[in-house]
Amino acid sequence: MITVLVADDEPLVVEGIRTVLESAGDITVVATAHTGRDALAAAAGVDVALIDLNMPGLGGLEVLERIGGTRALVLTSFGDQANVLAALQLGAAGFLLKTCAPEELIRAVRAVDNGEAYLSPAVTKFVLGMVAPESVPRRRDAVARLGRLADREREVLSLLAEGLSNADIARRARMSEATVKTYVSRILAKLECGNRVQAALLAREAGE
Repeated sequence: MITVLVADDEPLVVEGIRTVLESAGDITVVATAHTGRDALAAAAGVDVALIDLNMPGLGGLEVLERIGGTRALVLTSFGDQANVLAALQLGAAGFLLKTCAPEELIRAVRAVDNGEAYLSPAVTKFVLGMVAPESVPRRRDAVARLGRLADREREVLSLLAEGLSNADIARRARMSEATVKTYVSRILAKLECGNRVQAALLAREAGE
């Protein structure tokens, strides 16, 4: 059973998310919070934390900075775009629009619990576009770090940078999903990245 914290300053949003997630059968909402401080207190021990960036008191970015190893999925709207990269650099496993379909919410929580990143398709293009090669100068340190990877690892990284899941990468690269997971773990270690999204952003900064 996947345990989840839902943190949002709107009680109706929280209860709606709870209803959707618990309908899945393999997910249970064990804690809810309406402020950043309550979210921080409740995050310990849950498998996935759904964090709204705009909460009173302690903000969502500050919560992300302090919750450490908890896998965090950020609830966002397009009005939060200025905070997207900051949240990713703080270790957020991905972003999900509050207007997403129930099926996508469930899929996102499962993906993050499985150690994968999840960016809503509507957000992926925007996030990666912010550091697209044609709009951002190549960073020498990013290029150097990618030089640590073998050819097959760079192939997997390029697919990861498209926002693909392990299953999608496995199909595209014609390898097993277990092999992809091994490659992703190796890539993160070599690049010194905390999660898949950071690795994808690094690839874009390197001009990949």
